[in-house]
Amino acid sequence: MPHSLSPVRPRPILLRPLHHTILALTMTLSAALCCAPAQAAAPVASHSADARAQAAALYDADWQWHMRHMPEWATAVGDNRYNNLLSDSSLAGSRSANAHEQEMLAKIKAINPASLHGQDLTSYQLFLYEKEKAVQGAKFYPYMAQPITQQDGIHIAFVQMVAQTPFKTARDYRNYIARLQAWPAYVDGIIAQLQEGVRTGWVAPKATMRIVPDQLKQLHEKLMESPIAAPFNDIPATISKAERQRLASLGKASLARDVGPALGKLEAYLRSTYLPAARDSISAAALPAGPAYYAFAVKENTTTDMTPVQIHALGLKEVARIQAEMKATIAQTGFKGDFAAFVAFVNSDPRFFYTSKNELLDGYRAIIKKTYVQLPALFAQLPRGAVDVKPVPEIGAEDQGAAYYDQGTPDGKRPGYFVANTSKLETRAKWEMETLTLHEAVPGHHLQVARAQEIAGLPNFRRFGWYVAFGEGWALYAESLGAEMGFYTDPYSMFGHLNDELFRAVRLVVDTGIHANGWSREQAIAYMDANTANPHSDNIVEVDRYIGWPGQALGYKIGQLKIRALRDKAQLALGDKFDVRGFHNAVIDNGALPLAVLEQQIDLWIEQQKKSAAAHAKANGA
Repeated sequence: MPHSLSPVRPRPILLRPLHHTILALTMTLSAALCCAPAQAAAPVASHSADARAQAAALYDADWQWHMRHMPEWATAVGDNRYNNLLSDSSLAGSRSANAHEQEMLAKIKAINPASLHGQDLTSYQLFLYEKEKAVQGAKFYPYMAQPITQQDGIHIAFVQMVAQTPFKTARDYRNYIARLQAWPAYVDGIIAQLQEGVRTGWVAPKATMRIVPDQLKQLHEKLMESPIAAPFNDIPATISKAERQRLASLGKASLARDVGPALGKLEAYLRSTYLPAARDSISAAALPAGPAYYAFAVKENTTTDMTPVQIHALGLKEVARIQAEMKATIAQTGFKGDFAAFVAFVNSDPRFFYTSKNELLDGYRAIIKKTYVQLPALFAQLPRGAVDVKPVPEIGAEDQGAAYYDQGTPDGKRPGYFVANTSKLETRAKWEMETLTLHEAVPGHHLQVARAQEIAGLPNFRRFGWYVAFGEGWALYAESLGAEMGFYTDPYSMFGHLNDELFRAVRLVVDTGIHANGWSREQAIAYMDANTANPHSDNIVEVDRYIGWPGQALGYKIGQLKIRALRDKAQLALGDKFDVRGFHNAVIDNGALPLAVLEQQIDLWIEQQKKSAAAHAKANGA
């Protein structure tokens, strides 16, 4: 899963903003958003060109504001102008960000969209949607209620940011040293945010915080051997020897003077003050906003009007369906025993596990290589950006999932990365590798994100946009393409694929079970143990993730089912004229979209295909 240092806007893949959990609040997409011009408050008269230019200027102004005020996000997308800064994590910084969103909302509403069409109208509607969401979310909770957890926060996200930072020139190193020097102020801001949460009742569950002090302690103790210090051990020879020595000395001094004490201060605060104040409850219903907050979190992450009750029922239905398929697949292996016995077998037999980290990484690389050969048969246009494989940083790896995707940059200077967890090799089964690679790399996250970055003509907020239901839904749908691409040919790999789909269905049950139905942590873990083939240790990590990030895990299955339904709809409408390559690009070539807007775009694509087929038939005398 992703992490982020930025206080407002998330990175597209698997990096969530620090207070996204609490500020996540959305408006329901109306028919106006999908099918007609949005209604603007107090519109000003404008011609089409004027409205288009005004909107484009506003989008750019907003983007530049985000680059300046969320410099970690800028680094992530390849804008290195602010690589010497960290975000303002203070309460004043949160208030400033909220004021900016209010200003942007007022300005977009002052533009009359009546003369906008096509992508211009879609951009207007999405920008309005995002700003209304941000403003309403800030009313819900205006600060960072949970800026650090066992899977998220500066101790994890900063390490990821280091991997995204260029280290080629002396200036790059001076910028990085400035960021290290900013740690004390940044940590002071995090502590102030946590204190505000304690004051207002928006405190994290102990379940998501209990190991964080030890994580900080481990990073502190190994700081000079950590990825944070690594850049100073390999300064390029293109920099003079004297300057290399000076930069290394300054960097290591800042690590000792700034970063180490800041880690110690945050650890001490969490142990002595925050953990005693953290809540024993795990449900979002226990927060001051109660069930209303969770209902809005569900809308945020699914971009639908589905209720927790409906989602829980859908999850149970999907779990039953997929388990039936898994039992049929188990029968193909010739295994004699029930589901639980088979799960124990595939999670313990040495044949299913690599014995070295490099073998695991090379296994993923081989799958990616095979995947690229098959992509032209499924896509009309592919992104230019490459994807590579690297391991999850060792510190804290045991508390993270099996893999995540780290986006590259549009200029190709930094490739996208499939980041594989090489800790606890005895839990990294070979039978899950194909489906995991298709999800995180190609044709999943990397293909979708890299393609969006390269689409000419879209404003930056759309090229780098993110909706959980779309992005994670696409990646889960991409897993289902494996059979069409020559994967899952043995029953064990097919079992792994089905288990990953089952895993996402179980999330519908467990997330709603925790936050709407009053499930305990132990009950949630037991359900996952009984209904998936995941190792028990992975299920613990996952349940704690759902506790700390209400609603996020719902987007995967909801999005996948929607994309699959849209493909079925297009195939039914077009018959033998259906082109799967064209369909896939129709899905991803508008950047990330709420599901209702995606359906609108696919409906338009279907009509275009019908017209094209009719014109072709007429031209050929049919």
